[in-house]
Amino acid sequence: MYINRDIENVIIKAFKGFPAVVVTGPRQSGKSTILKKIFAKTHKYITFDDPLIRERAISDPKLFINTMGEYVIYDEIQYVPQLISYIKMEIDRKPNVNGRFIITGSQQFNLIKNLGDSLAGRVAIFELLPFSYNEIKKIKSLKKVTSKTKDIFVHSCLRGSYPQINVRKSIDVNQWFSGYFQTYLERDIKNIYDIGNLRDFQRFMQLLASRCSQLLSLSALSADLGIAVNTVKRWISILEACRIIYLLNPYYNNLGKRITKSPKVYFIDSGIVCYLTGITNENILLNGPLSGPLFENYCIQETVKQIINNNKNYRLYYMRTHNNMEIDLIVTKGMDLFPCEIKLSMTLGLKDARNIIRMKKTFCDLNIKTGRIISLADETYEINKDVSTIKFSEYIKWLGK
Repeated sequence: MYINRDIENVIIKAFKGFPAVVVTGPRQSGKSTILKKIFAKTHKYITFDDPLIRERAISDPKLFINTMGEYVIYDEIQYVPQLISYIKMEIDRKPNVNGRFIITGSQQFNLIKNLGDSLAGRVAIFELLPFSYNEIKKIKSLKKVTSKTKDIFVHSCLRGSYPQINVRKSIDVNQWFSGYFQTYLERDIKNIYDIGNLRDFQRFMQLLASRCSQLLSLSALSADLGIAVNTVKRWISILEACRIIYLLNPYYNNLGKRITKSPKVYFIDSGIVCYLTGITNENILLNGPLSGPLFENYCIQETVKQIINNNKNYRLYYMRTHNNMEIDLIVTKGMDLFPCEIKLSMTLGLKDARNIIRMKKTFCDLNIKTGRIISLADETYEINKDVSTIKFSEYIKWLGK
């Protein structure tokens, strides 16, 4: 079963306007599947996961390019970085022919740096993350299953949002994540980044998962794990590069020393958090100590996915002041700031809006718009003139505008 991805139209549009299109993203997010589906009739598919093909490309890249044809999908190109300069020469040879090369890669930092340097102005770069709220809703609709906010939240946590475990219900979730991390650690982390002690790295990921939606404290992680702060900092960068985690930075533009300046850490897939922390049923998910942080993590991950899938240039922040005024999420659209509070609740009132109201009074010089409370409630209504609750599906649509 193929589920149409939200980002498809954005990729197709870029394909018509650029000689090359690059799609990055974490392993198993569906990069190969979406590109083979969209470009099956026009492009030859080559994967560098195949060691024989990889060796051919490394030993004679020019010959390899010349024998592949005019329109090609090159999958997992980070294994053959030598090929990028030859692709550049091919593009320069026919600069007005768009859509010739479709390129994928799982390692964001190395891939984008090389492509940005070599193919500047010739390439459109996109990111494909695991299934979004809309895409999981499509699966539930096809199977005639309810798609209320709570149900999709529970599903996304206990099942995860990676395509394979969503379209194939026979797969055991724990076994899949176990295999995913074994492959991820061995192929990507150990071989590419040389992290050192894999056992320490696994402990680090488990500890980080237990602290999702919290302020990132490098020193606390260092002390708890008994490793150097610089090592923790490097490992955070690796997880961020591989799109396992997302760091939400504080909004402190011209606000002085009153604002906390450490980022908060979230995982791109709440299913990973549940796997790493041993959450396996709905009761623990909704009533356990991580219930609130996991719902906040879910809302942030879906916000990130929606902005990326719609190619929007919005910026995301949070705010925490010295006197404990905290805004979970600030979405900036141009100069406009939209504060959002995240509540794991279906019953909301004025008390849930107090931080947004305080923010508007405290920072009246900022262009702060109507605040939103994101929750499990499947309805939208006004709490006061400054704050409204918002149904999750409407929040997702609003992000896409």
